[in-house]
Amino acid sequence: MISFELSPQQKQIRELVHWFAKHEMRPISLEADRREAVPDEWLERVNKLGIQLNTSSFAGGRGKSAEKSEKGEKGEREGNRLGVLAAEELGWGDPAIALSLPGAGLGGPPIVSSGTPEQKERFLTIFKPDKPRWGAYALTEPEAGSDASNIRTTAKKVDGGYILNGQKIFITNGARASWVVVFATVDPSLGRAGHRAFVVEKGTPGFKASRVLKKMGLRANETAELVFEDCFVPDENLLGGEALYESAGSKPSGFQVAMKTFDTTRPIVAAMAVGIARAAYEYTLDVVRREYPKHGRYWTLAANILAEAEQDILAARLLTWEAAWKADLGIENAKEAAMCKAYAGKIGLKVCAQCLELLGPVGLGEGHLVEKLYRDVKVFDIFEGTNEVQHVVTARRQYAPYGIRV
Repeated sequence: MISFELSPQQKQIRELVHWFAKHEMRPISLEADRREAVPDEWLERVNKLGIQLNTSSFAGGRGKSAEKSEKGEKGEREGNRLGVLAAEELGWGDPAIALSLPGAGLGGPPIVSSGTPEQKERFLTIFKPDKPRWGAYALTEPEAGSDASNIRTTAKKVDGGYILNGQKIFITNGARASWVVVFATVDPSLGRAGHRAFVVEKGTPGFKASRVLKKMGLRANETAELVFEDCFVPDENLLGGEALYESAGSKPSGFQVAMKTFDTTRPIVAAMAVGIARAAYEYTLDVVRREYPKHGRYWTLAANILAEAEQDILAARLLTWEAAWKADLGIENAKEAAMCKAYAGKIGLKVCAQCLELLGPVGLGEGHLVEKLYRDVKVFDIFEGTNEVQHVVTARRQYAPYGIRV
């Protein structure tokens, strides 16, 4: 049975991250959105404080529960649960700033799960208080967004490594990342079986960020287009090494690395969407309590809308917690990860829209918190796989026991 009681460590992490979101992120939120950048001095100061709040610091981790059973059994791993608790608070504070925090980012989980010991040591130990550093994850291409199996970036085997050619787009922190986990194919005719994952370091000849993209939401977060032109990547940067792919035989190991990453990161994205919805809900609830007449049809309408919003937020949170709980226990969670991501993204958009309606023209003004949250939350319905993709993932696992292919 799942317990809904948070452990002392989980409560401590949530309280710490909420304090950080309230006192460090919220004060610069609207200005960072207007400038379309998080101030460098702020990032440097936060990094020097040694506060490791990038959600990848928790997701897929090996944290042990602070509580032991009376029999002295080992505490459960709880890194993914800590990740979703932190992600909700960071989303509540400001999702664009949250995605801009120094750390391995989405590139961390695949290195943790599939990297060799040498690769983990080499790429994950660079994140130190002396200087802000970022990692990135490059899967999406102009013609391969939701259909990750259709990637066309090529990796040609040569003596001592691979030559990469292709283009990636919508890569979070891609221009400033110290390294990027890049997915490419050794043979497009092999489909998923031809996929490989590489760690490409900044400054590698033939690799560049061609531009930083303008966006409707998450304006303060850097999102880049990456180009690879005869980019040589040595064998030691093949994620997991040759042995990983040789041992897999005909299985699509490169594709599996990507999908395994999603099973960890989709609950993180869902939790951030829950945090955004909660931020809009709490702000609007406070306004309604202070400014709406306490009787009459407008008060009743607002109360009903906000009650439904609270219900939706709680349902999305519990779906997300289940997906993270299963990941920590090593239970297959692909369906739950897809379900919580699809539902939380939809609920985030719904709640922010409802709050805008209740706030009226004031809430629609540029520079208003809820207007910004509405712009920010839309992408949570898209990235890490659109809702339509999540429904396909869910349906495949629902019908697989009956021998029905979707």
